Amino acid sequence: MTSATQHFRTYVERNLDSLGERPERETVVHDGRRITAGELRDLVYRMARALRARGIGRGQTVTLLSGNLPETIAARYAANLIGCQVNHLYNKLSAEVQAAIVGDVETRALIVDPRYAERAAELIAQVEVADVLLLGPAKVGEDLLELAARESAEPFQSLARPEDVCSIRHTGGTTGHPKGICTSFEQVGGFREQLDEMQQEDHRQLVCTTLAHAAGHLVDLTLSTGGTVVLLDDFEPGEVLAAIERERITRLFLLPPLLYQLLDHPDIAHRDTSSLSNLVYGGCQASPVRLADAVRRLGPVLFQFYGQNEAGGISTLAAEEHDPDRPERLRSAGKVLPGVEVVIRDESGNDLPAGELGEICVRSTSVMQGYWKQPELTAEVLRDGWLHTGDLGHLDEEGYLTVVDRLKDMIIVVGGHVYTTELEDLLNSHPQVLQSAVFGVPDADRMEQVRAVVVPVPGSGIDEQQLRELVRNERGAMYEPARITFATELPLTDVGKPDKKLLRRNAENPTA
Repeated sequence: MTSATQHFRTYVERNLDSLGERPERETVVHDGRRITAGELRDLVYRMARALRARGIGRGQTVTLLSGNLPETIAARYAANLIGCQVNHLYNKLSAEVQAAIVGDVETRALIVDPRYAERAAELIAQVEVADVLLLGPAKVGEDLLELAARESAEPFQSLARPEDVCSIRHTGGTTGHPKGICTSFEQVGGFREQLDEMQQEDHRQLVCTTLAHAAGHLVDLTLSTGGTVVLLDDFEPGEVLAAIERERITRLFLLPPLLYQLLDHPDIAHRDTSSLSNLVYGGCQASPVRLADAVRRLGPVLFQFYGQNEAGGISTLAAEEHDPDRPERLRSAGKVLPGVEVVIRDESGNDLPAGELGEICVRSTSVMQGYWKQPELTAEVLRDGWLHTGDLGHLDEEGYLTVVDRLKDMIIVVGGHVYTTELEDLLNSHPQVLQSAVFGVPDADRMEQVRAVVVPVPGSGIDEQQLRELVRNERGAMYEPARITFATELPLTDVGKPDKKLLRRNAENPTA
């Protein structure tokens, strides 16, 4: 073992040190419970020892099937502390997909939220797992909290090495079988440095999206800087607004569709959101019209973070750059982060000049090691040290990066390409439209037809013909959808992105 390896400190150890500095402070709030930093720290060490006592250790996979509990955070930290790689399942995936993932990542221990005990029983009926451990009493498995209570809370050094896999994060499952994205302990530690401008002592982070996604990173950042995490089980705009007021929340993360729901909720008119200093958004494209609305309602607090599980952080658009009178700036993903290289390339792999549209390619220390057990797929996206993101975009002369579409979402029609986000921006610009989702559906001749699902302002009376005319006048007949349907809300994936796979399937099989 090298000297460098001996002195490597994981993100978990750094966070545990931070928790130990003021053990009496409130650090996690959930459903009436207020947990101190010392209590959380002790629970991590006790859990880690309980896992080791079961023979679980470095290089093995611990899979979480859990909602937003304080114990979920502790379980991830405990597993990582003893050198395990952690895979956190998205809860809204089917049992079949979850079971496939559990088997695929060679799960040694499945740690389960008691609220998901029935699903856990379904999974272990399909795939063998050596240990099933519950975060509380339930009918399946053993109670990890009870096992942990018998162990010592004495600190010990992490068993992980820099190059070990820390996390296996899966794509949301919207494009077929989810891909496992492997990130090392060294890379996870570097993620904190990418978010330097978000560092703030004693801030209060509200988590209302799954800890399996970006919210988990923000929890780590919060705990590392002495802040407090307030956990909600799920996103409900009225509850989020109430929590901001009640808990004096300073920081919030939302995907754009959830931000729109927050803005459209009637309680926003009378809830006190003045404590908010930073509202981070990302994960999918945002509408410039709705972002301008958010700035006017909430003040200069918006902060865009553009990244991918495969790439880590790529670019940010800071709060001061969110100018409601500059929609072209709001359409951008901001400037590339320090230490990250971005080039735009054409289909032949040639670098393109400023302003030219092509695939966004990224090189940085945060780029994933690869996809779990999928070397061919890894080789497709990781070439010569560059990650090919699958996003289409361009860089302007000032260095601002604009993401135009996903390559897989771009619709190929007679006469050219329809970029779904551009059409969504146009539809969203109508004063009677709250949200929209655009996608392609093959017709009988296997040619793609443009479809749109629109969420109108309630009682607005907007109809399909009016929106067709808007598109035809602004973008021409090529962009005009073959059909526009209306819905009270868009279906969302587990992480809060519009579920275009479901919308496309419903459009292809309207009677299914």
